Amino acid sequence: MNKNTKSVLAVVAASVLALGTVSVTTASAAVKEVTLAFQGPLSGGAAQAGKDEVAGAIYAIAEYDKTNPKVKVKLIQVDDQGNGTQAAIVSPGVAQNKKVIGLIGSAYSGASENSFPSYKAAGLTMVSPSASRVTLSKPGAPDSGFPIFHRVVPKDSLQGPALARLAVKGVTAPLTYYVDDQSPYGEGLRDEALSTLKKLSTIVGKDSLLPVAGGDYSAIAAKVKAAKANVVVYYGYDIDAGAFVKSLRDAGYTGVFATGDGAATSSFITTAGKKAAQDARITQGEVPFDNIATDAQKAAFTKATGVKVAGGYVTNTINATNVFLTCIKAGKLTRPAIQNCVTSGTFPDFAGGTFQFNRYGDTKDPAPIGAFYVVDGAITYKHIA
Repeated sequence: MNKNTKSVLAVVAASVLALGTVSVTTASAAVKEVTLAFQGPLSGGAAQAGKDEVAGAIYAIAEYDKTNPKVKVKLIQVDDQGNGTQAAIVSPGVAQNKKVIGLIGSAYSGASENSFPSYKAAGLTMVSPSASRVTLSKPGAPDSGFPIFHRVVPKDSLQGPALARLAVKGVTAPLTYYVDDQSPYGEGLRDEALSTLKKLSTIVGKDSLLPVAGGDYSAIAAKVKAAKANVVVYYGYDIDAGAFVKSLRDAGYTGVFATGDGAATSSFITTAGKKAAQDARITQGEVPFDNIATDAQKAAFTKATGVKVAGGYVTNTINATNVFLTCIKAGKLTRPAIQNCVTSGTFPDFAGGTFQFNRYGDTKDPAPIGAFYVVDGAITYKHIA
């Protein structure tokens, strides 16, 4: 998942909120403490994605605390609003906080990119649950996060073709109209999907929208209808995706609506309305927490977070957090030690098995892209896309 660094959001003072942690002490020895930071959108229009993800970090640390660790872990939350401008403001303060030995995030690629200068200079290792833009880990790319950036989410070169396949699945003679939101995420995912989309369907139109408050996209909806499209693919974020599909349904469009992981939050359905969102197809690079967690794990998640139903990328955030917790358990308690451990270590996958990172920060065996459908107001995992 990425975020539009071109959008202009109100710049507010950085707010870093410390979370309480459950700690275990003994009478015989003082327990050491280190700090991890979660960075993502915790306010503004993109906040739901960040709130979904940080719950995964809170849960992972709560489970770690149950092991009676020698080193306790404190988590701080860093709000970058999913925006590159805000990320450039908050990241220097995190980098200067010597207690922070690892960063879970950022959630979005634009925010990750604008955080790189501070974190590279400080040697602060990042493991993102969801920043998927290809070039963040591309050797020699100007926005590459090498060597400190890592991610557990598959990059968009895998999601793009999967989204194209899911969009046309089961459609006879697909006539496709695609729209992006002019963001680095939307344009990047569009470009990765386009070759496959052209092979599998006839392109009858394309457009770009500029996300606006209120989200009336009836003009583009009218173009879609005039083009006689039976498949619409949208490359962009949840609230605008919801407003766009609502405009399409209001205009009488009855075909497929498909979109990527940027729309995989409850805000998509809330904005679209349950009826307009029904049967929307969404790709996402993980198996949802609720599909693989035991009843005991689900109960523990709710107890730790207060969240009854886990949102998007919770599994990935658990994995990202456990990367750092694995290294901390091994006694790696400084930034250089964490960087070496993350680069060379083997880490548990909540879905089962283990994973490692390659030299440029991607997992060596990426998780498959999942196919999700909106069913009765819920984003429901169906199969591999």
